[in-house]
Amino acid sequence: MHELKLEDNPFFVLGIAADASRIEIEREAQKLLGMLELGFVDAQTYPTPLGPRPRTAELVRAAVAALRDPYRRLVAELWARHAPPAKPAEPPPPASTAGTPGLRDKLGWGR
Repeated sequence: MHELKLEDNPFFVLGIAADASRIEIEREAQKLLGMLELGFVDAQTYPTPLGPRPRTAELVRAAVAALRDPYRRLVAELWARHAPPAKPAEPPPPASTAGTPGLRDKLGWGR
């Protein structure tokens, strides 16, 4: 029996719905592997209910392997269907204008 961590759910790793067909799973995995190989920023993380996680080629391959096994797919499907919504990434902190003299005036925001 394999332990499945919620954040490593194959459906989350691949970014696909729990009812995806085998062909959709294989296509998405190939697309992600290509994007990761080329260094696409969008492919390097994936959303989970616990927040964004880093995606690697090894995780993608492991996700596809897990979804090929009927029992592991069923377990992953149940968790994916009943998981809370994905937690969004933390927004970056607002840029400080304190160190930029005259920026407020240049932007027309006089004091």
